[in-house]
Amino acid sequence: MANISSNLKYLRKKKGLTQQQFADTLDIKRSLVGAYEEDRAEPKYELLKKFAEFYELSMDELINEKIDDKWKPKPKGDPANIRVLSISVDSQDRENIELVPVKASAGYLNGYGDPEYISELPKFHLPMFRQGTYRAFEIKGDSMLPLQSGTVVVGEYLSNWNDLKPGETYVVISKDDGIVYKRVGNRFKENKSLKLISDNPIYEPYTIPGEDVLEIWQAKAFISTNFPEPTPEPTLETLTSMVSQMQKSISKLDRDNN
Repeated sequence: MANISSNLKYLRKKKGLTQQQFADTLDIKRSLVGAYEEDRAEPKYELLKKFAEFYELSMDELINEKIDDKWKPKPKGDPANIRVLSISVDSQDRENIELVPVKASAGYLNGYGDPEYISELPKFHLPMFRQGTYRAFEIKGDSMLPLQSGTVVVGEYLSNWNDLKPGETYVVISKDDGIVYKRVGNRFKENKSLKLISDNPIYEPYTIPGEDVLEIWQAKAFISTNFPEPTPEPTLETLTSMVSQMQKSISKLDRDNN
């Protein structure tokens, strides 16, 4: 959030407001405005949201962009105009992997952008994920078998939804469906919507509009306490099928060589 202080100061002066006038308009103390602009304090999530609305910006622009006379806002409909992402770091300033358990799924829809909420989630590190931003989600239900209910899926934050790859699996957070782990069936850029597919064929694919999507995380790993079942002993039927297939392959090789 290194840009907040300079952005708030620039935007206030651009509107021709004193610190007191700005404080009165937003119904906050003038001393807080000074503390935010001098980088002595950081505004909480709800106040950041209020600031962004006042200046007609997205929260991501207010927090992550360096706003000055040379800055140009992204088109409002551009999916690259990213929502703010709250993260937590450890004592060595390394990004944590926050875990969103099933019992916290409902709360995540309201708190996904709130730094205080994110800071209270369980955290861990994985040595193979040193670059990028990751979050872990516990999935429920049997729509993505063979991944069992209770499996934890580790996803990497996808900042530009145009980078979605059909056929890949993602954790998608949306207003109506909450947190789901699905395979994506289309490119977002072409449709401005997402077709979500379950690996379990008894579940029908469905589509959600792009404006309902809050976050997308590309699946990178999973953690499960359920171990795979042993491969069943071959039956006479499967052995016969294997021999038949081998005979067909040998016959095809013979024809190709003659």
